[in-house]
Parts: sequence; structure tokens; C-alpha cells
Amino acid sequence: MQNWIFSIFPNETFVDLGLYQYGWEKCTPLHSFGPAARNHYLFHYVLSGTGTLQAEDSKKETHEYQIKSRQGFMIFPNQITTYTADPRLPWEYIWLEFDGLRVKEALEIAGFSRSHPVYHARSKDLQEELQKEMMYIIQHKDASPLHLIGHLYLFLDYLTRSSVSMVPKQSSKLQDFYLKEATTFVEQNFQNDISVEDIAAFCGLNRSYFGKIFKKAVGKTPQEFLLTYRMIKATELLKLTRLSIGDISSAVGYRDQLHFSRAFKKIYGVSPKEWRRQNCLPPAIQNPQQHR
Repeated sequence: MQNWIFSIFPNETFVDLGLYQYGWEKCTPLHSFGPAARNHYLFHYVLSGTGTLQAEDSKKETHEYQIKSRQGFMIFPNQITTYTADPRLPWEYIWLEFDGLRVKEALEIAGFSRSHPVYHARSKDLQEELQKEMMYIIQHKDASPLHLIGHLYLFLDYLTRSSVSMVPKQSSKLQDFYLKEATTFVEQNFQNDISVEDIAAFCGLNRSYFGKIFKKAVGKTPQEFLLTYRMIKATELLKLTRLSIGDISSAVGYRDQLHFSRAFKKIYGVSPKEWRRQNCLPPAIQNPQQHR
């Protein structure tokens, strides 16, 4: 009998909110994962059973949490964690791995932090809707990427509204304006030799202040965001075209192909050539303008 479901999201092109992996597992007694760090946010929702989470806080101090049925836990990018199912009543849980420009703000509204990773619901109805959205994504892996991202937005909405630690949003229209200006500049110029100074200058801000408000809003430095955006575009070209690695390197702003390949492998764990081999679409789907 299968005790788990695991799926990888087939599309890396969503910047505001992106999905990476998701699944369901009925754990064996003392099933454990870690210590390990993740590249993205990872949320587990416990359907039944109990277990423990060991997680580093922002000061690199490790704390232990007991997580039981109808609770959940959030793992943050680059946070060292270990989680272990109970020997007598092991977890059955569902999970989503996600990231994006809007995630940091949403999780802050929900009251999550490295020091407060445990999910407690204040509304049974909203909690049930959250569970439904997670299960929908897991059970509809063949749906279109845009369809699944729609349900991921609903999940994030229910997560923020159902959390007992929910805090009022402190909106900053000026900060939102600068964020929009910066992301628009990157979208229109990522293929050129641009720097963080160029982005800050476009927004009319000095680099230090710009970097501070961008990191606060997004959770990534401007340099990290530019790198991530370029790599997302590179995966599109690798999957959808037959351009050479050198041409793709130039197309996403890298004049040095070796530099591009190293940066790509650091993020995806494999070379651009190997990533293309694993993810390449059939020839009939590539270059669709040739098949009209």
C-alpha cells in the first residue's frame, strides 16, 4: 500500500508566488528528516498523529516543538531543521513547498517567524478550507500550472486568515511603489548588464536604502532577486527552445557562459545541459511558431 504522494511542479515562471514540490505522507514510526536546510518555504499540515520539530531561530539557537493533529509547521529558507514522527502515533501530513515575492509579507501577517514556526488555527472553518486547498493541489498534479497557482493563492489566503497569530497588515504605499518600480526594471532589463546600483538609480534611491527596503519587503536582496529572475528565464529558454547554452547565457545577461553555468548549478543542483535533458519538451512543442 502506498504511504505517500510526491509531485514536482512543472513550471518555474511564477515570480510573485511559485510552487515547487508538494505531497502527502503517512509516516512510519520514528520517521525523520534532517538536520537539513531548504531552498524555499515548506509548510506541513498534520492530519493525524504527533511528532516533534527541532528548528533554529534567527539567533541560530535550536528549539523543539511538539506538533499534533490539526496543527502545522513552517520551515524557512536556509533554516536548519529536523522533524521526527512519534513512535506510537506517527504523523500523517500534507505539505507544500513554495516561494515568491509576496510570501514573506503574507507569512509575517500570519505571525510566522523562525522563532514562531507552529501553526494554530483560530477558525475551524478557515482551517478546513486551508486543508481542502492543500489536498486539491496534491490530488490534481496534472492540472495546468496557472490553475494550481490559483489554488496556491487561496491556500496562502486561508493560512493568513486562519492563524491565531495573525497581525494587522502595515501597508506602505511608497514601499509598494518602489518594489513595483524595481521589479519592472528587472523584467525589462534582465538581459542587459545591469547592477543593483542601476536598479536603485531607476527608483531614485541610493543603493544602501534601496537594498534595505527591498530585503524587508521581499526577503531577498536585490542581487538575489535579479539572479533568481535570470535563472527563471533561463529555464524557460532551456525548456522551450533549442538555443545553445552560450546563447541562453547571453539572453539572460551573462556574457561569460562559464559564470552562467556555475550560477545555474548553484541554484538548481545540475548544469544547464543536464537540466535541459531532464525537462526538455518534445520537439513538436518547442518553437511552436514552426508548427502553425
